[in-house]
Amino acid sequence: MKLWRVDSDMGTSPEADLLNNSLPVDQRLNRMDVIGSMAWTKNLARFGLLTPLEAEKIQVGLQQIDLEFEQESFLYQLDDEDIHTAVERRLGELIGPLAGKLHTGRSRNDQVATDFRLWVLQAAREMIAMLELLQTTLIERAESDMGIIFPGYTHFQQAQPILLSHWWLSHFWPLQRDKIRLQNLIHLTDSLPLGSGALAGAGFPFDRQALAADLGFAEPSPNSLDATSDRDFVVEFLFDAALSGSHLSRMAEALILYSTKEFHFMRFSNAFSTGSSLMPQKRNPDFMELVRGKASMLTGKLTGMLSLLKGLPSAYDKDLQEDKALVFEAFDTLQLILMVTAQAIQGITVFPETILQKMDPAMLATDVADYLVEKGVPFREAHHAIAKAVNLAESQQKPIQQLTFSEWQQIHPACEVDIVELFTFERSIARKESWGATGPQAVGKQLAYAKSKLNA
Repeated sequence: MKLWRVDSDMGTSPEADLLNNSLPVDQRLNRMDVIGSMAWTKNLARFGLLTPLEAEKIQVGLQQIDLEFEQESFLYQLDDEDIHTAVERRLGELIGPLAGKLHTGRSRNDQVATDFRLWVLQAAREMIAMLELLQTTLIERAESDMGIIFPGYTHFQQAQPILLSHWWLSHFWPLQRDKIRLQNLIHLTDSLPLGSGALAGAGFPFDRQALAADLGFAEPSPNSLDATSDRDFVVEFLFDAALSGSHLSRMAEALILYSTKEFHFMRFSNAFSTGSSLMPQKRNPDFMELVRGKASMLTGKLTGMLSLLKGLPSAYDKDLQEDKALVFEAFDTLQLILMVTAQAIQGITVFPETILQKMDPAMLATDVADYLVEKGVPFREAHHAIAKAVNLAESQQKPIQQLTFSEWQQIHPACEVDIVELFTFERSIARKESWGATGPQAVGKQLAYAKSKLNA
């Protein structure tokens, strides 16, 4: 007997039952459903709808079910259309008709919303821990690669020299913002729907503040109609997952390029490279490519959820049954690609000599413009002069630092003999010591700041 069926029902077709059955997905909420039911039992006893002995029997039965879930010995049946049905059916097997009292004043609408929020709260904390694992890896790389000079890119054209440690840390901070968003998600999810009934509230004046405290929620939801239909927390979760995936994808894209033969700045370990079924020489960065691909799938789940919600009226609609699959798949995907990315980065080998050989001295052009500014030349005039120097060097097919002093004076009379001292990447980097810049001391301070944020 389904929870919603009465004796006079003719029943639904097997195909309709298959469409309606959410158990393969929502059984993942099993222990959350038991937790919510335990709190609801206490709530019913508090109000006098269960005797202390009845409440104790129900709690013992629920504890047995929870143990079966923990030990993965719980036996689902074909008639279990969702996790709520399965738990109530098993409770009846354990304690008899008394199990029928558990659903007093409660609907599956507020029940599933509560289970799902409990799951998302736990998942958000686990995601924060996984993000911190990758952040720790980036900090370790920044420390181990300190002092390695690296080309900074804009439009993926060499722009200005930086420290590789600065580049690693540039990927730490997006993950830090991801964590802040997840902390905000926890705050937004921390509202208890249980006690809202199907849509109008329970038929008994329960103490929902006490119920919220029992389940660890900050407060009960203020509107029963909104509580059963609100899936903002689902969208927030999927957005956070999609944006984290995007951050990982951007880093993966750069690492893929840097590991090519054309760049040869770094190499993935064999554990995170694959070969070719045809070409034995290949070392393919398949796993970083999969990170990029999975990131697009995370974006698709967010788009799917937004599309699902946009036309729904108020209160619960069965469309919302589709929300859990999107969230569970997003969580599993993000958890996996975070782990793979962290492990892949740990095993990367960097080739500093190759990097230096491929760095274009023209990246120092801005330093020369700054040199003229220090001589009192307006920056726009200095910028124009150095552009002429770059063009002159290109026309002579030689690097900019090989221009003669007389050529520099023809470019701008403010140039003096010491201009030849400007053309070292070390000097360029060392000049950038303001907060957040790429100078060695600035990166050292940034590294200490990143550690403090991680430890906090």
